[in-house]
Amino acid sequence: MVPIWGGISEVKKMEEKTSFTITGMTCANCARTIEKALLKSEDIEFAAVNLATNTGFVVGKNIDMEKIKKIVESVGYGISDKPAEKIEEERYKRIKKNLIVSLIFTIPISILMIINMFFQKISYFTFLETVFGAIVTFYAGRDTIKGAWIALTHKHTNMDTLIFFGSIAAWSTSVLSLLGIEIGSFGAIGTMIISFHLLGRFIESYLRDKAAKEIKSLINLQAKEARVISENKELMLPIEAVKEGMIVLVKPGERIPIDGEIIDGKSGIDESMISGESLPVEKGIGDEVIGGSLNLTGVLKIKATKIGKDSFLSQMINLIKEAQGAKVPIQALADKITNWFVPVIISLAIFSGLFWYFGFENFYPLIEKASNYLPWILKTNNPVSFGIFVFVATIVIACPCALGLATPMALITGTGLSAKRGLLIRNAESIQTMKDIKYVLMDKTGTITEGHPSVVEHNLDEMTLKIAASIEKNSNHPLAKAISDLTNEYIQVDNINEISGEGIVANVNDIEYFVGKPLDYSKYSELTEKGYTVVEVRENKIIKGYIVIVDPIRPDTKNSVKILKNIGITPIMVTGDNEETARQVAKQVDIETYYAQVKPNEKLDIIRKYQAKGQKVLMVGDGMNDAAALKGADVGIAIGTGTDLAIENADIIITKEGISKIVDAIKISQLTFKVIKQNLFWAFFYNIIAIPMAMMGLLHPAIAEAAMAFSSITVILNSSKINEKRYVKTLLDNEKKACCM
Repeated sequence: MVPIWGGISEVKKMEEKTSFTITGMTCANCARTIEKALLKSEDIEFAAVNLATNTGFVVGKNIDMEKIKKIVESVGYGISDKPAEKIEEERYKRIKKNLIVSLIFTIPISILMIINMFFQKISYFTFLETVFGAIVTFYAGRDTIKGAWIALTHKHTNMDTLIFFGSIAAWSTSVLSLLGIEIGSFGAIGTMIISFHLLGRFIESYLRDKAAKEIKSLINLQAKEARVISENKELMLPIEAVKEGMIVLVKPGERIPIDGEIIDGKSGIDESMISGESLPVEKGIGDEVIGGSLNLTGVLKIKATKIGKDSFLSQMINLIKEAQGAKVPIQALADKITNWFVPVIISLAIFSGLFWYFGFENFYPLIEKASNYLPWILKTNNPVSFGIFVFVATIVIACPCALGLATPMALITGTGLSAKRGLLIRNAESIQTMKDIKYVLMDKTGTITEGHPSVVEHNLDEMTLKIAASIEKNSNHPLAKAISDLTNEYIQVDNINEISGEGIVANVNDIEYFVGKPLDYSKYSELTEKGYTVVEVRENKIIKGYIVIVDPIRPDTKNSVKILKNIGITPIMVTGDNEETARQVAKQVDIETYYAQVKPNEKLDIIRKYQAKGQKVLMVGDGMNDAAALKGADVGIAIGTGTDLAIENADIIITKEGISKIVDAIKISQLTFKVIKQNLFWAFFYNIIAIPMAMMGLLHPAIAEAAMAFSSITVILNSSKINEKRYVKTLLDNEKKACCM
């Protein structure tokens, strides 16, 4: 075997990670500025700031939130203790109010501007646009001015900087004209700039809130109170006050408020939020329940085992938020561009304004004829007026909002759809990698099969059976539960040692027992030919007998394998089970390539083998022996019912059903990345075409502002294409093709 250099040892130790809500951001440059400031700290190894979710995420050692807060504040922004959802709600209401105020003044002044320009001169029009412009710019647009001021005083620029310069420059012309200076008045344009900007922000906020509804739906599942039994009394306590070990009473029809273990009662539990299974699950004493699931029929007493941020539901919410707040590699390009985009545009706008001021007599006649076809081109004999006209148009048209939203908006909708389909994305980079997967390696037990095996035969005497069951009770392997359930009487076992991929060794009364793989599979050929799994029991290395286990194949496995083949991906089974059992299972699900009797380190070797071909490899598993392979693969997917070690080393976690979710993950990745590329294309294309036109004086500032707002809205609407309806249609098309294979 090739020496293993990767595996579990690659997992970083002692790292802390935390996410937080940031206030004051308005564009991608704001996010970039905060990121750069955070990464200057020696304690922070990784930082990601997401404009679309208003969140920051850092990884490092000895993370101090007070220090992080000071860093963020040092560049002009803030950190809030309020939930991101609450801040977004307040932001939405504030933008809506400012938009209404701006439209009340912008609509009439815009109508008057058109009448004044094309029909009849209006007395006191300059005065009206000066007053109306002041109200809209300095009141309705005060948040924009604040954002620009923060950026400028901290020596960087953002989208608000462009809007600030454009609107102030336009409004200033009205003031100068009112003072008697001979100059074109564009005060009404200033009000339109602010109004279009606020309209874009309003629509963006509305659609962003809509896109994040998956997180909200999970948050709504969290109980606000719990009925705690204390000294034979029932007390309703806030969920934050519930401590580990407390006894919680849950009546029929109520949501279970905490993760815990049933100590009294029996009931049907609706766990569809995590399993996708609509049928209730019968649970009784000793069974675990998950907070957020619904108690249907009986009264339950539950001992709290996981509370607050440790609960399953909280971890799901945090995983989705982390994925939405992280970045995919393609976003690096957009970030680099937006980092220098604003100062370059300001320079180009100033250059254009000066160019037309000094070259007005020579160059204006060249575009004067175009005004016959483009009526919005300014007709003037004043070089100052035309220079300001071009300056304002260039500033406004170039706002990089669409570029900054292109990737994060698609990522929000993609991860939201993933959560709805039963996939929790822990590593956002996997969204970009998934589209290039060529090989899918799958463990057998708990992945291809249901992971709920049952014993169909054994030849052990009663005492040996109790010993085997007592030993297996200490293992998390899917087969172990089937064996431990063979008896209700357990005995004391010592020196337990689980050998990954082999079995368990333990001592009972100083006698060594082994429960695991047979020494010679040929002895059980009749059983393995049927696809059964055989577990051997040995006492002091002498065979005492065997246990035969059947683990049914998941209903969705065979069709999912067909779809994977149909989209050009090779499915491969990698199992620690014997050759004959592996062959029978592979045959049942139409997998041509399989590896049997594979040890954990050998799984990683197989992954490296396919990676050496220059192809991307995905690994799916659920056991402790899959952890190294999950980490070593280009994308690791863990079954949510698997061990904590497997889940911790995976990029994506399946919470509903089986390997059909691999198909889901790949198709969502392809759809998300396609939308990201479309967003970036339109954002770049729009700027490449519009900026030169504005610099040539062919775009009116009002049209420029409308085009900028339209570009941002287009990116957001295009991102919303990553939805359940479109995805299901794509999946059904693949299923139809697979059925015809």
